[in-house]
Amino acid sequence: MLQPDDSFSQEPILADRSLRPLEEFSGSLGHKVYQTLRQAILSLSYRPGEILRKPEICAELGVSRSPVSDAVARLANEGLVDVIPQAGTYVARFSMAEIREGAFLREAIELQAIELVAESISEEQLVALRRNLTVQAALLGDCDIPGFYQLDGEMHEMIRSFTGYRKLSAVAESAWVHVERARRLVLPVDGRVSATLAEHRAIMAALEARDPQAARAAMRLHLRKLVTYLEPLERSHPELFNP
Repeated sequence: MLQPDDSFSQEPILADRSLRPLEEFSGSLGHKVYQTLRQAILSLSYRPGEILRKPEICAELGVSRSPVSDAVARLANEGLVDVIPQAGTYVARFSMAEIREGAFLREAIELQAIELVAESISEEQLVALRRNLTVQAALLGDCDIPGFYQLDGEMHEMIRSFTGYRKLSAVAESAWVHVERARRLVLPVDGRVSATLAEHRAIMAALEARDPQAARAAMRLHLRKLVTYLEPLERSHPELFNP
């Protein structure tokens, strides 16, 4: 078995270039096209600054130009693509200003959420989180970074859902969208994945103790680590960031 941290480089993870099949998504054709393009951008399958060629996308997905144009318009509203008249459509580069703002908003939401959850978390909810952490550890041991990344997101979503506020996750994810994409740059950094798991375990311990202040402190430490890892990457990979 590979040693997890030794197997990671400090180069950005660039995912497979192919788009996910439309049948993996639900909803209208336009929504499916939007979802597969959005996933490709968030996963870094489409590199920041790269041009999006609509005819190639249409051919790969087997759709007309209309749903692709509608999807691009939605992505532009989210700040994930830049449409430049007479020049083309490009995947938006990272912006440290947007990353910091998104991290600030997400932290404000998640610190309040975990403090509330720590006061009333049920044994059933604790069991669900423990299972998630067990799978995280197994995925880390197998060097399955995409799998670990998915379970990481599910853990945070579970904690937000335990508040009982149905709109909370949608608001948090909207604020986090630029950080969500940029943090793919962090996972290859030596030691970061194992450190993330340790931070998750500290959060879990505070929840098991039903200690709101300890849970808040553990979550704050976890969320703030991200920006400290991203700032050096802005210097080492300036081509991915806005000047």
